[in-house]
Amino acid sequence: MLKDCLTLKGRKEQMTLKEAVQEYQCPGCVDGIFPDCYEIEGDDLGCSNHCAGTMISNIGRIFLGMPKGFNRLGFCEKTVIYIFKSFNDLKSWNYNKFNIPVWKYLDKHGNTLIRGLSPRVNLSFIHIFLGNELNNIDCLEITQKDIEDMD
Repeated sequence: MLKDCLTLKGRKEQMTLKEAVQEYQCPGCVDGIFPDCYEIEGDDLGCSNHCAGTMISNIGRIFLGMPKGFNRLGFCEKTVIYIFKSFNDLKSWNYNKFNIPVWKYLDKHGNTLIRGLSPRVNLSFIHIFLGNELNNIDCLEITQKDIEDMD
């Protein structure tokens, strides 16, 4: 995993797109090695070739680079990780009754992770915003304590 980047004032620097793809998508991916496999499709900047390849007995496939609560695919095998520079880049997505953010979490890198559901088409999604966007998203906030209490 990448080290936390600190400025001289002790604050975290924003992760670059390359670092975000390598941190959240590359671990456990079966589609190749960054940057050879990296491909952008749509408004998000994550790798559209990403494929979770790590299996755990009785759990199924997981996203190895994601924290607990955001790493399991479960029965929604088409869960995709989307990466955005900021909340303002969320162009083709609208958080509403068709795309519902369920959990928000500020991770150790200072990035906002969203776990959501599109109930009409029975798909789950994960959005990653590079930086703290917690105030822009209305849903339940998961804390580090919640992550530690998960199985």
